[in-house]
Amino acid sequence: MLRRIATCREEAMDPALLTAEEMLALYARCALSPVEVLQAVTERIARLNPQLNAFAVLNPRALDAAGESAARWAAGRPLGLLDGVPCTVKDLVDVAGLPTRRGSRTTDPTPAAEDAPSVVGLKAAGAVIVGKTTTTEFGWKSPGDCPLHGITRNPWNPEYTTGGSSSGAGAAGAAGFGPLHIGTDAGGSIRIPAAWCGLVGLKPSYGRVPQWPQGVFSAVAVLGPMTRTVRDAALMFSALARYDLRDPFCIPDDARDWREGIEDGVAGLRIGVLRRPGFDAPVDDDGVAAVERAATILADAGAELDEVEARLPDTSAVFSRVWGAALARLVSSLPEDQRALLDPGIHVVAQRLGGMSAVEFMEADAMRVAAGHAMARLHQRFDLVLCPAVPAGPPLAGAPTFDPVQALWREWAPWTFTFNLTRQPALSMPLGQRANGLPNAVQLVAAQYRDDLVLRAARVVELVEPVPVAELG
Repeated sequence: MLRRIATCREEAMDPALLTAEEMLALYARCALSPVEVLQAVTERIARLNPQLNAFAVLNPRALDAAGESAARWAAGRPLGLLDGVPCTVKDLVDVAGLPTRRGSRTTDPTPAAEDAPSVVGLKAAGAVIVGKTTTTEFGWKSPGDCPLHGITRNPWNPEYTTGGSSSGAGAAGAAGFGPLHIGTDAGGSIRIPAAWCGLVGLKPSYGRVPQWPQGVFSAVAVLGPMTRTVRDAALMFSALARYDLRDPFCIPDDARDWREGIEDGVAGLRIGVLRRPGFDAPVDDDGVAAVERAATILADAGAELDEVEARLPDTSAVFSRVWGAALARLVSSLPEDQRALLDPGIHVVAQRLGGMSAVEFMEADAMRVAAGHAMARLHQRFDLVLCPAVPAGPPLAGAPTFDPVQALWREWAPWTFTFNLTRQPALSMPLGQRANGLPNAVQLVAAQYRDDLVLRAARVVELVEPVPVAELG
């Protein structure tokens, strides 16, 4: 159980709880070795993971990679921005030599033959891949459990879920299993577990981070960092956001360090406070309080804030059709004898939302584009949008989902999926605590390709309200 809350810096005596930037600075001074850091991370995993269940598989080559990094630092020749920093990869993303099971008993356990683009980026920067983290089955839902690996639990209180679908990344980040974690997000799967686990979770602009192979929700899904600090998110993003020809829809590579300009503040920026993301999205008192606190911090830093009406279509109806069609396609792609192995909720969504005509689906896609246009118009007047990240705190781990369709837009993702439809960058970050002691959170959104602005604004908030760490006994 949670013993106490401390800032990352207060807990810096444990190498596993250092930020990536702190690790790199110590490596450069020969004051710490990547091997020592990996050993500290491995010790925490051995001690805490049996209760949390964050990993689908650990990487047997991690120690070798840390040793190679240590040799490079000793020679004064680090490989890249992340040399020797421990990272984890969500089990929807291929790592050569490790299986990609996608949380499903229907998948092939044969190890992947090549790295996904994001993993190429991490390895090229020198990162040490610790292992692959758990995911909900094919990334379909927000509660952190799946048929293959079971229930993943929240380090702040293991009675509660981490959220999903990047459930293992949320647990690993909050438990101190290294500073950097890859998540994916098709409707909130980075931002929801980040909000419920007290992490910074960046959903980048669509196309900013290349993705291959194609996933179930490829039309709205992106890949991004989950970290304990905003600067670490920007640092990891710098390694991930690199062009890869295997994804013809990714944007050209500008090879920037996304930490550049992150300290520029928000003075003079116009920020709109969004209360309605296209429908009456629920939010509890804690969520409202987080928005109001963030608004005060940003206004005190010189931003101009105002209430905003986005005039969006009913994005809950639009996303329901995208979600339903994708899961119906997944079910139909499997042999009959394997369909019974799927999470029962997948069948519920596929049957209730997947049976639409081509015209109905095209109408939903037209509404998706209309939502994107509405947000683009909004950003002519506002640099950023501020809104809740989640409707409430996390449910209990393993609690049954009786109606996933209603849960999607009432309990899980009402504040996140709109920005998958519109393809713009959105960041969830911790802001204080809920009444029950679990992390509270807020969300910042910018126009497409202005990922720099959400990082800048989040950094302003972080400097006033440092991100806490949950320490398990």
